[in-house]
Amino acid sequence: MARYYVETYGCTSNRGESQAIERELREAGHRPVESVDAADVAILNTCTVVETTEDRMLRRAQALDDATSELVVTGCMALAQGEAFDESGITAEILHWDEVAQQIRNGECPTPPTEPTPLQNGVVGILPIARGCLSDCSYCITKHATGTIDSPPIDENVARAKRLLDAGAREIRITGQDTAVYGRDHGEWWLPDLLDRICALDGEFRVRVGMANPKGVHPIADELASVFARNEELYNFLHAPIQSGSDAVLEDMRRRHRSGDVADIVDTFDRHLDEWTFATDVIAGFPTETPADHRETVAALREHRPEKINVTRFSKRPNTDAAAMDGLGGQTKKDRSKELTDVKMSIVGAAHEAMVGTEREVLFVEDGTDESLVGYDRTHRQIAVPSAQELGYSVGDRARIEVYDHQRVYALGDPV
Repeated sequence: MARYYVETYGCTSNRGESQAIERELREAGHRPVESVDAADVAILNTCTVVETTEDRMLRRAQALDDATSELVVTGCMALAQGEAFDESGITAEILHWDEVAQQIRNGECPTPPTEPTPLQNGVVGILPIARGCLSDCSYCITKHATGTIDSPPIDENVARAKRLLDAGAREIRITGQDTAVYGRDHGEWWLPDLLDRICALDGEFRVRVGMANPKGVHPIADELASVFARNEELYNFLHAPIQSGSDAVLEDMRRRHRSGDVADIVDTFDRHLDEWTFATDVIAGFPTETPADHRETVAALREHRPEKINVTRFSKRPNTDAAAMDGLGGQTKKDRSKELTDVKMSIVGAAHEAMVGTEREVLFVEDGTDESLVGYDRTHRQIAVPSAQELGYSVGDRARIEVYDHQRVYALGDPV
């Protein structure tokens, strides 16, 4: 787990984004520190109002770059003038704010708390269903902290979910290092049954399933997709990190799946669901990755077209086997990361463009800027509604929305 340091500049929107970044980092087991000198990674959330502000951002980025081994820059200047940091000789990942936490995870499994936490925004309940995983990835330090899978009984997790609903949750986010292998320490696959039973609880709510490794999903793909198809409460959303499209790299990573498993999973969900979102993670520049391996990853993204892709530039974690490998050069990793990001933006932009003109039922779960609210449709695609609060909607409400535009990584809509 990483120690992180955050600096935020600019408006209340930027501060809200930094709070969301920190919340996701804490849920994944990372911890904040008070100074950049004590951090494994620094996060700079930037503003770009006037030229003097831009100069200040570049000076702060340079100082943070000098003080830490990893710098992530987000916010307005990062998105509008990201090339300025590179031109100034600053080595940083330039990311949209909702990609920051994934970058810092470095492809590792999340480390959520063992107990449900207070509701986020008063409506989102986090339900950790198990701790640990069955994997032993060569680059991941999380396994050292969490150990192998430890699954509490289904009844216990259903009771936890009910308590969250009784407390006012309108969305339950199921989390774990690998939700797919819940129950495997008892010799069974418990996730499908758990989802059916949670969805049968009283109330109007949505359920999002957290990260599930492909190796765990593959044996239950047909059953799991059937559960999604028959339960309206479930977001049609699967986050299954492929990490690489090359079987040779997957073997060096000690990932338990192969590229054919991913293809089977995507085909199975396509058969069961008319519309669903495939989210995935890829690591750019693993130490043994050749140019041909990289091209296989690019090809895998273009073939499977995941609508949410977290691109992480490989960085070494202490006490992992991958840390002892001879790494690739920083420019090589940067170039490969950029190509993967370009492919990602093309895929994601096309997916949101296809939404324009459609109607969607949205559950609002976050405040946006000004009078806007942010919600998700049945496939967990993000839709911002600028006029929502002005029209009397609040976080926790549902609305029928017509999508009229998009900003590549999210859609824009108005109530019907």
